[in-house]
Amino acid sequence: MTFLQHLEQLRWHLVRSAAVVVVLALIAFFNKELLFDGIILAPKSPDFITYKWLCMLSEKFNIDMCIKEIPFRLQSTELSQQFTLHMMAAFIAGLIAATPYILWEMWRFISPALSAKEKRYSFGFVFFASALFLLGVLFGYFIIAPLSINFLGTYSVSNQVQNIFTLDSFISIVTLLTLAAGIVFELPIVVYFLSKIGLITPKFMRQYRKHSVLVILVVAAVITPSPDITSQMLVAIPLYFLFEISIWISAAVAPKPV
Repeated sequence: MTFLQHLEQLRWHLVRSAAVVVVLALIAFFNKELLFDGIILAPKSPDFITYKWLCMLSEKFNIDMCIKEIPFRLQSTELSQQFTLHMMAAFIAGLIAATPYILWEMWRFISPALSAKEKRYSFGFVFFASALFLLGVLFGYFIIAPLSINFLGTYSVSNQVQNIFTLDSFISIVTLLTLAAGIVFELPIVVYFLSKIGLITPKFMRQYRKHSVLVILVVAAVITPSPDITSQMLVAIPLYFLFEISIWISAAVAPKPV
């Protein structure tokens, strides 16, 4: 195939991916109650499943990390804001749901250039990349987002200041943290390819292991609702485990010195 023919093929892969995103976004748009009350605004309620887990852990281990109240209100300050946010939230939901299909289209585009052996190994890329992304989305939604909402929503510089936040700031926190976690969980996939071409080595990652631990602990300390070590470890341990898996992957696929 010529260069222009490759571009034509790429265009159709992108068109199909975009079409799936649009269809799923429309499904999310027309299920407004599920999208907002059931998913996006759910972490604002004390009945959210993460807060119930924290209360159960608090009772079991006699520690104070139970969240029984989210003392802030949301408001919409612009005439068109709720409709605009409805479309944005539906698009993000469609994008997240369509990610496995988008990754599959990417694989279909590059697969003709691969040998039979390379195709066999690369097909796993779609499964593992999709699984890691969705696992990261779940981790972001059920752990990082609610803990961050609780911390930021209850933080106050004075008793004279009442927390009343705009709807767009709340939705941004939920969606951005959820998407960011999904992207961060792709770290093993990124390390796999960078190690394959020699840009990252397991020696380099082990050398900066202490730095990564420090960064992970700082992030966990910032977003957790209380200063106790248990709640911080709920965030820190999965992130550190992800880093260690990446080191193991790098050691397995990095070119061996001759």
